[in-house]
Amino acid sequence: MILSEVIGNVWATKKEDSLSGLKLMIVKRIENSGISETFIAVDVVGAGIGEKVLVTTGSSARKALKNQDSPVDAAIVGIIDELPEV
Repeated sequence: MILSEVIGNVWATKKEDSLSGLKLMIVKRIENSGISETFIAVDVVGAGIGEKVLVTTGSSARKALKNQDSPVDAAIVGIIDELPEV
């Protein structure tokens, strides 16, 4: 799982039929790993811009979509209500 923040959204194109109707979000990793990675994730939980989310990747992301053949590498699977101070 990757702790991230939703920073934007993307309009899906019709280049891939299996992406039709999916909500694609731009997320930025916020873990304390020093990595400032921004990537696209499919939203399966209804997250909004500015929300802290959990993202799963690889085959776990495709399982969240219930479509193992989908060309998806990341999916938002949870919304974080509150992060404790570290």
